[in-house]
Amino acid sequence: MKRASLYILVSALCLCHSCNYLDVDESTGMDQDYVYSYFDEAKKTVTHIYGYLPSDWGSIGGALRESATDNAVHVWSSSAIYGFYDGSWSANNPLDNVWGTYYTAIRAANLFLKTFSLERFEKFENNSDYAEQIRMAEYYPYEVRFLRAFFYFELIKRYKDVPLVEEVLTTDEVNSLTQKTFDEVVEFIVSECDDVMDKLPVSYASMPFSETGRITRGACMALKSRVLLYAASPLFNGGTDVAAKYERAASAAWDLITMAKTQGWYSIVANEVLWGNGNTALNSKQLILERRGANSNSFEINNFPFGFENANTGTCPSQNLVDAFAMSDGSAFDWENPAEAANPYANRDPRLAQTVLYNGSLWQQQTIETFYNGRNGQPQNGATLTGYYLKKMLDESISLATGNQTSKPHHFILFRYAEILLNYAEAMAEWQGPTYTDDLYTMSAVDAINEVRSRTGMSSVPAGITAEDFKTLYRNERRVELAFEDHRFWDIRRWKIGPETSKIYGVEVTKNGSTLTYKRVLVQSRIWDDKMYLYPIPAAERLKNPRLVQNPGW
Repeated sequence: MKRASLYILVSALCLCHSCNYLDVDESTGMDQDYVYSYFDEAKKTVTHIYGYLPSDWGSIGGALRESATDNAVHVWSSSAIYGFYDGSWSANNPLDNVWGTYYTAIRAANLFLKTFSLERFEKFENNSDYAEQIRMAEYYPYEVRFLRAFFYFELIKRYKDVPLVEEVLTTDEVNSLTQKTFDEVVEFIVSECDDVMDKLPVSYASMPFSETGRITRGACMALKSRVLLYAASPLFNGGTDVAAKYERAASAAWDLITMAKTQGWYSIVANEVLWGNGNTALNSKQLILERRGANSNSFEINNFPFGFENANTGTCPSQNLVDAFAMSDGSAFDWENPAEAANPYANRDPRLAQTVLYNGSLWQQQTIETFYNGRNGQPQNGATLTGYYLKKMLDESISLATGNQTSKPHHFILFRYAEILLNYAEAMAEWQGPTYTDDLYTMSAVDAINEVRSRTGMSSVPAGITAEDFKTLYRNERRVELAFEDHRFWDIRRWKIGPETSKIYGVEVTKNGSTLTYKRVLVQSRIWDDKMYLYPIPAAERLKNPRLVQNPGW
């Protein structure tokens, strides 16, 4: 372990969250004095807590969570993802059931914070690497506090009001807890971020053992930005002090943008591909925090287009999402425009071709054919239902050929700089409007969107845009820029736009000789009920703790 990086440990743990030898609490029988008295064992414990960071490589029945939004459809109706919109989702049949998972992670964090002390390592002070080991370990408590705060955010965005636990409790104590309000938990998360961010480095590049993949000051600021934006949003703001809440969210995002610009922490990098790029993306100036992953090809097996050897197909983008990508001049795509409808993928926002495989796209030197009876099209069982296949996040260099399969690292992006700019644009626009600047906030919401668009050379926001039009634009910008990064599902909920997302469209492509015609068609009509803005607390948890109050409608 002497020169092993945290990256290696996290990669290994990505395969399993239930490694009992790392479940360091009273139930394992491990001697805590042993665990917390050796550098390697303490490191394993912290790595285990890191292992609870989320990723979405098909986390719900093999499908991306985006398949439960208007951005995508999962080909296989046997997937659990269909439960989100077919009426089978309930407290007795919870989907994405992470209540127990995150409270297990929080308990591990609480136990670490209660027990860990640098003084335990003083017996090694004569070792040649003692100073390096201490320098590495002194950040552990602050990293763990961030992780605990992150896990609480994962809980409140699903369940809203949840128990807030900062101590190691007995089973009886846990099962008698009451919920704290959403706002109380938000304040806890923000205070933790504020308290630990200055105690963490901007980067670990110059640290002992050349470790990477650890929590940084920027990650703390990014979490604070996201949490405060959610808190200001319609689902959670309670209708009171809304302007003040958006101001606070704008300020949190601006703090990080300021450091990015003045200190060079982060930046938008033109034409840089972050997805399907293995370890190369880890050096990007756009990246703030990622969940590290081991070498694998399962995501490619589950999402390569039908018709490729050993590909199962999976999450397929919708026409709804494709329509959201503007023309290259910034105008909206229009099916009523004969020229655009005849060639719907020409002169579009460059991000469309980076996100979606459509008829005529090249993939592993093959032309995608989604027209009826095409190589990758209907009516073949397993072919896309929407006329599209996923491109973003897939690694095109991976081979699935029998006898020649390859694997590559898969790292799930949790925070990147473009999101912070989008957070700022939304919060600033809701607080002061799209073009507002002053001596403190020298960037407008429009400026922030334009900086995001600069990544692919997309045209700028039209001058003189109204506040209402800009609201439509920034929401759409967030949709296309962050597609398949596990944002759309939560944005639909925090904006309370569920009823607008129940009709899912695809494209019907017909080939007659050398002529192709495209027709927008309805693929699915989904059930929406406003209770779905929040998750139900699993019935099993309420049986264990009857003091938990169920969310409305469940």
